[in-house]
Amino acid sequence: MLSDLLARNRDWSERRHAEEPDYFTRLAALQAPEFFWIGCSDSRVPANVVAGLDPGEVFVHRNVANIVHSSDMNLLSALEFAVEALHVREIIVCGHYGCGGVRAATEDLPHGLTDHWLEPIRRLARAYAVDLGREPDMEGRRDRLAEFNVVEGVRRVCETPILQRAWSRGANIRVHGLIYGLMDGRLRDLDCSIGPGHFQSDHLKHEPAQ
Repeated sequence: MLSDLLARNRDWSERRHAEEPDYFTRLAALQAPEFFWIGCSDSRVPANVVAGLDPGEVFVHRNVANIVHSSDMNLLSALEFAVEALHVREIIVCGHYGCGGVRAATEDLPHGLTDHWLEPIRRLARAYAVDLGREPDMEGRRDRLAEFNVVEGVRRVCETPILQRAWSRGANIRVHGLIYGLMDGRLRDLDCSIGPGHFQSDHLKHEPAQ
C-alpha cells in the first residue's frame, strides 16, 4: 500500500508541474495562508478539499471532534503560530454532521482515552439537554450537538490570551463557525462569527443558526 501511495504522489507531482511549472517553487518560497482551520480528524473532511483551497491557502489543525481545549498545547501552539507568524485574518472552527466523536460522547460505552478528550461535548449535551430534546431522533440530536460544539469552539478560541492580545493591539482577526455535511458536501455558516471589539464572556449564549 505504501508503494501505491508513493506512486500516486509521483503522478500528482508530475501533473501539477505540467499544469503549472512554477507551482512547487512558489509554494516553497512562502507560506502565507489567509485561513487557520480547526477541524475534525475525520478523513472525510480534509480542509483544503472541502473548502476548495490550494495548499498554502489554509493552515490546519485537526483533532477528534474539532474540540478546542484550553489546555491543548498542540492546538494553542498552532493558533499562536497562525496569528503571530502567519498573520492569518480568518479563523474557522469546522465540525461536521455524522461526527464519530460526537457519537462516542453520547454513547454509554467505554472508549478509553477518548472519553477524557470528549468530556467537553458531554458537558454541552447536559447544558443543552432541553434544546437537544426537541430533535425527533438520536441522529438529529447528535448533529445538533455537533453544531453546539462548533459554537463553543468559537467562544473558546476567542477567550484565549492569544486572540485577546492580538485584538488588543488592533489585529483584524475574525473567528467563524462552520459545519460540513457529509451527505451533500456543503459547508454551512452557523452565524456565530466574532471579530475584534465584539467578544464578551457571555457571547454566543445562543443556539446556532439553522
